[in-house]
Amino acid sequence: MEMPAYELWQTEWCPASHRVRQRLTELGLDCVLRQVEPEPQQRQRLKARTGETSVPVLCCPDGRVVVGEEAILTYLASCVEEPPLAAAHRERAKRAFQKLVEQETAVERR
Repeated sequence: MEMPAYELWQTEWCPASHRVRQRLTELGLDCVLRQVEPEPQQRQRLKARTGETSVPVLCCPDGRVVVGEEAILTYLASCVEEPPLAAAHRERAKRAFQKLVEQETAVERR
């Protein structure tokens, strides 16, 4: 039987959301991404679902709601074993980030 996916309430521009998405990828966990409005006072859907207005928020298959990057990463470390491919995901992410920095630096030099 397949376990239900995690649900991550997040934004693309939020560095903490990015780090949580990266960790979910490293752990090989399926996740439904829920985009939230830019301003906390606009986040009625998030508030109704989780009681929160800040991101990231992780809704877990067991019904638990974990708020904030540090709490989410701690929770995942306590209940999900890191698979063998996690290091390969981290390395690919590192190379992609380095390439992006190099490209941005080249554009700035022009």
